[in-house]
Amino acid sequence: MRCSPAAPLPHSDKAVKPAVVFLLFTVLLDAMGIGLILPIMPDLIREVQGGTLAQAALWGGILSTSFAVMQFLFGPVIGGLSDSFGRRPVLLASLVVMCLDYVLMALAGSIWLLLAGRIIGGVAASTQSTANACMADLSAPEDKSANFGLIGAAFGIGFVLGPMIGGLLAEYGTRAPFWAAAVLSGLNAVFGWLVLRETVTDRIRRAFSWRRANPLGTLRALGKLPQIRRLLVVYFIYQFAFIVYPTVWAYFGQARFGWSPAMIGLSLGLFGVAMAVVQGGLIRIALRRFGESGTIVYGLMFTILSYVAIALVTSGTIALILTPMAALGGVIAPALQGIMSKATGDDQQGELQGAMVSVHALAMILSPLVMTSVFYTFTAVTAPAYVPGAPFILSALLTTCALLIYLRPVALRRVT
Repeated sequence: MRCSPAAPLPHSDKAVKPAVVFLLFTVLLDAMGIGLILPIMPDLIREVQGGTLAQAALWGGILSTSFAVMQFLFGPVIGGLSDSFGRRPVLLASLVVMCLDYVLMALAGSIWLLLAGRIIGGVAASTQSTANACMADLSAPEDKSANFGLIGAAFGIGFVLGPMIGGLLAEYGTRAPFWAAAVLSGLNAVFGWLVLRETVTDRIRRAFSWRRANPLGTLRALGKLPQIRRLLVVYFIYQFAFIVYPTVWAYFGQARFGWSPAMIGLSLGLFGVAMAVVQGGLIRIALRRFGESGTIVYGLMFTILSYVAIALVTSGTIALILTPMAALGGVIAPALQGIMSKATGDDQQGELQGAMVSVHALAMILSPLVMTSVFYTFTAVTAPAYVPGAPFILSALLTTCALLIYLRPVALRRVT
């Protein structure tokens, strides 16, 4: 299926640029909000629940899964609402809810309140689809992959600042990062209210449908497009494997290298720097040199190598040196998004991005439980062998499967 030519931008370039800046800041601050709390999660869970590091990892998996379940359920709903009622009200409302959610988690004194916070946060964070759809509204077809790369770069920069600041704020207690995240979300909501204008025009506006605004309905509708169906499978497996980083890294860093929260934050920050460089600059070179399809293939290959290297390394210094290689896989998701966006109609961009959020969320539902269980199995006192890197070995095997599926003979070049 070929999409129609990009619609004229609903505003002048002078109005469009602040909208793009807001979208990038939204993604950056969302990443900062996530990264702020990653370094303190092992200590926070043991603070409110007690138990060992391995047991804290299991609870971390449950919290991540609850967050993802909400994203899976509400991603298509939010995306569909933005196609019908506009991107602006959806984005602004979600930022306000996210701000209040961080306040709740800052005050939580039990694991159950933390769980409630993650459930609410999962609903609010479902607007990732809206931000991506808004960027698609503002982009010409030939610029979509590169502009999705800008969003990835903004996420990477946020991931740099978030863990570093979170690790430093951890010195003031396990709740300080939540207060910082609440302030950032609130400020971003004010910024969006001032600069963001609506990008959904009557030409591309589509009536909201509950039948399509559910994960299965959305995936079923988009699955009728043969190009989309296979790419969504590859995207799911890639995300399932990649989620090992946010799910296990803090626990892995403590178990393998004895890192403190501050050091974990710095290591995540270094990874974010590399991701920002890859998605903000190197992806454009890769796209020109290899095309979208080749970029995906080489990205998957480097990702497999990085998982194997991290699983086997025993030196924290070497692990930090290997970080840039691990970040080379950052070209995969934007290239996949670009191919799928160009193969989808202008009036389905919100639906497509909602489907991608749901696929990502489905991976987030399953992957944390699997990865933390593997980590627990190979680090608990009853472990058959002490292998903290076991989850990364699993991710390498899964990414190999994604590469093989992508390389099956299909006419992908027709959409590249």
